[in-house]
Amino acid sequence: MTQTDKMLSRREGGVGTVIFNNPERHNAVSLDMWAATKDILDDFAADDDIRVVVLAGAGGKAFVSGADISRFGSERANLEAARAYGAKSDAAYASIYEFSKPTIAMIRGYCIGGGLGLATCCDLRIASDNSRFAVPAAKLGLGYGYTGLKRLVDIVGPSFAKEIFYTARQFDAQEALAMGLINRAVPSAELESAVKAITDMICANAPLTIKAVKFTVGEILKDESRRNVARTVEMVEQCFSSRDYNEGRAAFMEKRKPVFTGT
Repeated sequence: MTQTDKMLSRREGGVGTVIFNNPERHNAVSLDMWAATKDILDDFAADDDIRVVVLAGAGGKAFVSGADISRFGSERANLEAARAYGAKSDAAYASIYEFSKPTIAMIRGYCIGGGLGLATCCDLRIASDNSRFAVPAAKLGLGYGYTGLKRLVDIVGPSFAKEIFYTARQFDAQEALAMGLINRAVPSAELESAVKAITDMICANAPLTIKAVKFTVGEILKDESRRNVARTVEMVEQCFSSRDYNEGRAAFMEKRKPVFTGT
């Protein structure tokens, strides 16, 4: 794995946590951090014990505040360097967006620029009520690519996406909730417990069902010509052929909690 103390990972039960650990810069992300993010996620993907992944920021003041602008001179100084940086960051974003297991962005404080892009790659976004959101690309003269914009538009729609980019202003958690950008805003002191309640529910449910739903929703969001509908049918059939389907029915009849194994 890529070695950097700016990225941490943790396993706890069926939950894998990715921690952006650059609090002195509000968890701004550098090139080595993007590379390490993908490495951590690849490791979680290969671990059958991990049922859900949470992304979080260290320090209590920010989720991720975007790219580390202080390193633009060395990492994005010209078009060639910007393309190389973009390839690494795009690979990290894709590893989150295409991750086969549920992902949750646990957002406290600033969620800015690339941090908001990171959050839109996750399945769910749970934020503290003191969080702040923005994409300041228009204040920096940055271009923003098709894929990242599409992910945002898929969540908030074209009008709110334009407002976010055109104004480049910061908006609060209540505005984010009204836009549909976040699933829930909770008091800061309750953020961890709110996320844990969701991860507990996900871990207790049937992995094959969740995997099939995640894949199918992803196909729905694609252009019709690129959808693999046949694969969605196969995944539904796998659910009905699984031991977990038998376990779920038996548990219901016996009035007990099911124990799912993902088989």
